[in-house]
Amino acid sequence: MVLLEMDTEQRLSDIVQKEAEAAQNADLSKIRSFLQGLLPEVVSLGIQILLAILIWFIGVKLVKFLRKRIRKWLAKLNFDTGVIQFLDSLIKIVAYFILICIILGLFGIQTTSIVAVLTSASLAAGLALQGSLANFAGGVLILALKPFVVGDYIIEDTHGNEGTVMHISTVYTKLKTVDNKTIVIPNGTLANSSLTNLTQMEKRIVDLKIGVAYHTDLKKAKEVITEVIMAEEARILDEPVKVFVSELGASEITIGCRIWVKTEDYWEARWRLLENLKNALDEHQIEIPFQQIDVNLKQ
Repeated sequence: MVLLEMDTEQRLSDIVQKEAEAAQNADLSKIRSFLQGLLPEVVSLGIQILLAILIWFIGVKLVKFLRKRIRKWLAKLNFDTGVIQFLDSLIKIVAYFILICIILGLFGIQTTSIVAVLTSASLAAGLALQGSLANFAGGVLILALKPFVVGDYIIEDTHGNEGTVMHISTVYTKLKTVDNKTIVIPNGTLANSSLTNLTQMEKRIVDLKIGVAYHTDLKKAKEVITEVIMAEEARILDEPVKVFVSELGASEITIGCRIWVKTEDYWEARWRLLENLKNALDEHQIEIPFQQIDVNLKQ
C-alpha cells in the first residue's frame, strides 16, 4: 500500500515537472518568435536612421554649395550686397525646410501632413509673431526702396543709433559703430521711422560757423577764413566756396563758411579745417569770443 502511494506521488510529480517544462518551453518559443519578428523592424529602423544621417550631411553640404554658387551668380549680375544677403538667408531657411521634409519622409511621415500642420500652426504663429513678420516685411521694403545699402553710414532717428551697415538679414540689420561695436536693429523699425544716410551721396558740404568779436574787421576776418578753406586739400575744386556773415549774436558775429568735399573725406576735412581756422585767426589776432561773466560788488 505504501509503495503504491509513493508511486502515485512520483507520477504526479513527474507530470507537474513536465507541464512546467512545457510551459517554460512555450514561453521561450514566444520570446524567440517575438524577437525574430522584431529583428527586421530594428534593422529597418537602423538603416533608416543611418540613411537619414547620411542625407542630412550630404544635404547640408549641398545647401552650402548652392548658396555659395547663388551668391556668386547674384554678384556677377551686380545685385546689391543687401539683396544678396537677404536672399541668401531666405534660401537657407527654405532649403533646410525641404531637407527636413525629405528626412521625415523616410520615417513614413507624409509631407502633406507636415504642410497641413504648418498651415494651421502658422495662423496662430502669425498672431504671436506679428513683430517678426513686420520685420520681415520691413526687410523687403528696405531692399526694394533702398534707403540704404550695405556699406552706408546711417543714423536711426528713433533711438539715435548710428554706424556703418554691415549686414541686412530677413529680420534684422547690423550696424558697426566707429568704436567697433555691433548694433542690431529690427528691419521694421528702420522701415517705419526716419533715418539719415550720410554716405549715399558722393559729396557733402562741410558747413562751419566761427564767432568773432564785434570790433573785428569783418573784411579781414573773411579774407583769413577764405585763405584757409581755399588751401584745404580735400576741397572739390569745381564746387563753389562760400564765406558769409551768418548771424549777429548777443556777443559775437557768426561767420559761416561752406566747401564741398568727397563723402569719404568729410570728417578728416572738418577736423583739419577747425584746427587750421583757429590757428589762422590767432595768428592774425582776430578774437574768438567766449562766454564771460562780469561780477560787480556793491560796497
